[in-house]
Amino acid sequence: MPRLIRLYILQILAGFGLSTVFVGILLWQNVANLYHLVTHTEAGLLAVFLLWLFNGLVFAGVQFAISVMRMQDNGTPPSGGKRDMVLDYQPVRVPVDQAPRNQLTRRRH
Repeated sequence: MPRLIRLYILQILAGFGLSTVFVGILLWQNVANLYHLVTHTEAGLLAVFLLWLFNGLVFAGVQFAISVMRMQDNGTPPSGGKRDMVLDYQPVRVPVDQAPRNQLTRRRH
């Protein structure tokens, strides 16, 4: 398995693990009376699952982003792409025929 795919899967597992802990603490501390709401409605289990799922997606994305940003270049030279010369652009004068100012004002009216 490629290293990047393995890293991604590990970060997903870490993100959903963090989500499990986070949702557990939310329910245990009864934040915003969430535990009571979840235990006294028919869709409470669905609400907990969706809370876990969406927090897991966010935490997994953040975990993966942090791990990618922390990667270091091991001195490997860049590969691929074309090695075109860098062009040095110079400004060029462009002549413009300008009508006299009084003719411009007549056209607007």
